[in-house]
Amino acid sequence: MTIFYQNKIQKDSGTLSEEESKHCAQVLRHEKGDEIVIFDGKGGKHRAILTEVTKKSCEFDIIESKHAPQKSFHIHLAISPTKNADRMEWLIEKLSEIGVDEVTFVLTKHSERKKLRLERLQKKAISAMKQSGNPFLLQLNELQPLSTFLENCNSELKLIAHVDESHQYISDSLHPNKSIVLLIGPEGDFHSEEVKKALERGFNAVSLGQNTLRTETAGLVACCAVNLINNY
Repeated sequence: MTIFYQNKIQKDSGTLSEEESKHCAQVLRHEKGDEIVIFDGKGGKHRAILTEVTKKSCEFDIIESKHAPQKSFHIHLAISPTKNADRMEWLIEKLSEIGVDEVTFVLTKHSERKKLRLERLQKKAISAMKQSGNPFLLQLNELQPLSTFLENCNSELKLIAHVDESHQYISDSLHPNKSIVLLIGPEGDFHSEEVKKALERGFNAVSLGQNTLRTETAGLVACCAVNLINNY
């Protein structure tokens, strides 16, 4: 059954956004009386009947609502955006599919991209949420200086992955049922001063393996490692 996204749902009824309504009416050609599924991005799964369908507005009545349970852990990935925007879009899609909770983009000394089209990335996250059946929408935070992020970062566990063969593998630093922040640098890696500041703020340095990984690959590998330790 087709899944749509609407984050503002009344108790018994509502209206799809203009973009979702166009997709519903003009692309999928749904009609009044058709049954659809709506995700609210907060764990809610709602079965609904379309009560009014136009090219720009689709109204619905809720038939049944269920809420998925929250996980026992929270994954927050902080990552420096790549120069190629497509690679970040790919990463956001995959992170949404595997159930990562939050992403913050950080600006480092070696960052190649200084601006982000967060709206486009948000659309990728919504699309992946619907495709994968994950009812929780990935939270995307604006690009900010690494120093700002470090000052405001609070979590049970904080790990920074950078190129250094002496660090222990990430799997040896993980614990189930613990919220975690994972910090991944740009293609040129973090500056030594940035690593120093992260360690001073309570981050532990880890390795993601013997091979040098691209930024988006490193981000996905680190998040998958957390899922695996939690049997998720």
